[in-house]
Amino acid sequence: MGVRSDVTEFILFGLFQSKEMQHACFVIFFLFHVLTVLENLLVITTINSSKTLKSPMYFFLSHLSFADICYPSATIPKMVADTFVEHKIISFNGCMTQLFSAHFFGGTEIFLLTAMAYDRYVAICRPLHYTTIMDRRKCGLLAGASWLAGFLHSILQTLLTVRLPFCGPNEIDNFFCDVHPLLKLACADTYMVGLIVVANSGMISLVSFFILIISYVVILLNLQSQSSEGRRKALSTCGSHVITVLLVLVPPMFMYVRPSTTLAADKLIILFNIVMPPLLNPLIYTLRNNKVKNAMRKLFRVKRSLGKK
Repeated sequence: MGVRSDVTEFILFGLFQSKEMQHACFVIFFLFHVLTVLENLLVITTINSSKTLKSPMYFFLSHLSFADICYPSATIPKMVADTFVEHKIISFNGCMTQLFSAHFFGGTEIFLLTAMAYDRYVAICRPLHYTTIMDRRKCGLLAGASWLAGFLHSILQTLLTVRLPFCGPNEIDNFFCDVHPLLKLACADTYMVGLIVVANSGMISLVSFFILIISYVVILLNLQSQSSEGRRKALSTCGSHVITVLLVLVPPMFMYVRPSTTLAADKLIILFNIVMPPLLNPLIYTLRNNKVKNAMRKLFRVKRSLGKK
């Protein structure tokens, strides 16, 4: 396990030092988190209860919604609870758990988006073979591989960090335990660890981004041979996915592709990445999708009729 030295806890600085700003953060992010959980639970419930939402796209969307509940839950509740506490303390084990959880669910989200891009590619570019290629077994394997890849990414990140010696200071200028601020506190040369972090986190984001861009270039080229109605439906679905990809992948590329340094803007950028995609994904995928909206209306009608009975 390496040497943990004398540090048994860390002090988090949080987002702002001003008490007024901290209280405003409590209200805003508490509401955001409740909305995120409710929205994504609604998406999961709708997909699992509807007979019309059984295609692979909705299967992956239900997994994405579950990751979107867990990803902010790894950090936001602690941040919200700390807004009324003067000394924001987290134990060493709690810090490593938070680091693992955030990267596990965040990484899984990226891999799920890549699997969804493959699903869109097959649906648009190989429509005649879609049902045979994207069968239940293939979808299960892709979803399982996404969760496994997220776990492997996160466990490597955590093991690299937990083995470092921490002798003090123990103050983290962030609202949660992330890898770059922790490397800054380590009492050892972290140059090689920093390079591995860039290769592990930064390159995953960068490579996934380029794979997704290439897949959509291929899709756009294939759309030229389809009817105007087919192009409209495909572009609507792909448009939702592209917006999500940009929200999810651009902040990690900025954070982790560069060397192990911390910038003043890092806290706000990673906060945006943790809060906004999970909050907006249900809206992006439902407001542009009539099938999901109709399934939600049907679900509410059934609940209303059961309530009356």
